[in-house]
Amino acid sequence: MKLEDYRRFYAEEIELAGNLDSPALVEAFARVPREHFLGPGPWQIVFPDFTSDGTKYKTVSDPRQLYHNVLITIDASRGLNNGHPSSLAGWINALALKTGDRVFHVGCGVGYYTAIMAEVVGPEGTVIASEIDSGLATRSKANLANYPNVKVREGDGAAINIDSCDAIFINAGVTHPHVPWLAALAEGGRLVLPITVSRGDTGSGFGLMLKIIHDHGHFTAEVLTEVGIYSCTSVRDARLEPLIAKALATKAFSKLKSVRLHQHQETDTCLLHREDVCLSSLPIVSDH
Repeated sequence: MKLEDYRRFYAEEIELAGNLDSPALVEAFARVPREHFLGPGPWQIVFPDFTSDGTKYKTVSDPRQLYHNVLITIDASRGLNNGHPSSLAGWINALALKTGDRVFHVGCGVGYYTAIMAEVVGPEGTVIASEIDSGLATRSKANLANYPNVKVREGDGAAINIDSCDAIFINAGVTHPHVPWLAALAEGGRLVLPITVSRGDTGSGFGLMLKIIHDHGHFTAEVLTEVGIYSCTSVRDARLEPLIAKALATKAFSKLKSVRLHQHQETDTCLLHREDVCLSSLPIVSDH
């Protein structure tokens, strides 16, 4: 079997494991060469190991072995990996990308999933990717150099000014939706982001992946999946951490219906309340 055949099988595996309903997204996984973004081999497959330090690795040298639904390390010394393919695919699938869409990707790492999205939106679309780690940003810029519809910006994705977007994918844990991201969503725009509570001083956290849709000045919201992910250091409010932990324990987020931006008194419909943004169990009332 040729390498292209392995990519095709891998794409079909991701389609099933991620429950994808976008043929264009499946095709992107079949086209984008994962090894190009991971750098020269040998590579290390990452496995959880609860009997030692929490992680173990298997070294592989054949690029065909990269085409499975597994984590691949990109910096073992810092515990950084390329992301679990079917999980990322499922979240990207929730963005409902289409040809010509304008996408903002925060936390692009080495650019593999940025390339996947760029393939889906096509040359008529655009992807702005941000990465705060200078080494990873340099790698992603080089890896994505052949994608004229992609621009990589080094820096904090919460501080980057962006134009109107059809889709925003936040690949780092936050404690609340960042209001400028919501403001950048075009009508019908989709935002997928992880709301997490920190896991000690590990730089990572766990929580839930949410999907938010801009609907005529209002924002619907729903839970997608559970998630464990590295944290976004700037969009974290320490006051919300215990509230998120409690909401996760009580499964309060199962009632999530909307994101409210107007100021209001906190009530029992507020699942996670901040002065400028609130995750709410209230459904939006259409006025159009």
